[in-house]
Amino acid sequence: MTTYFFVAASEKFLTIEEPLEEILKERERNYKENNKEKDFWLLKNPSFLQTKQFVDLTTKIPSPPAAVLSTDKKFIIFLKLRLEFVAVGEFECPNAEITDPFRVE
Repeated sequence: MTTYFFVAASEKFLTIEEPLEEILKERERNYKENNKEKDFWLLKNPSFLQTKQFVDLTTKIPSPPAAVLSTDKKFIIFLKLRLEFVAVGEFECPNAEITDPFRVE
């Protein structure tokens, strides 16, 4: 099983109001320079947010939602501190409700 960490907010907040694209591009550049495998993804309307374990969380996020998903907990903590107005969570996959962490609606 893999543990995934995420920050989630409205798609508008993550893709328009905050300079998230710049942060992700810089991180991708750094990973390429250091031959490191990518461990983060921006997902628009991720299916994992529709599961029972995140019902309370999704009621706080305006629709449509988006999330940055990563296996690097420190990166998600950095994003939470940088973006402030985001929800944070984690899950192990695969599990009974989430078989594909990258599935989008």
